[in-house]
Amino acid sequence: MPIVVDIDVMLARRKMSVGELADRVGITPANLAVLKNGRAKAVRFTTLAALCEVLDCQPGDLLRWEAAEAGEAVEAEEGVGA
Repeated sequence: MPIVVDIDVMLARRKMSVGELADRVGITPANLAVLKNGRAKAVRFTTLAALCEVLDCQPGDLLRWEAAEAGEAVEAEEGVGA
């Protein structure tokens, strides 16, 4: 997927656990894990804002775009793995 989630990077920089972040943001550790591992299909702006507030960062510190590699682009176009 071309969107990469770097929550784990910010957690390490802030020396914070997933459980502590989830508690302070107001989401379950399971939902935070889904987001952190890049399996989320969507993120609410309120959740993103809460993450940024707790981690004292910008949305771009948590999310970034990476171009898909040639093989991934072909699979996506052909519907392979969907």
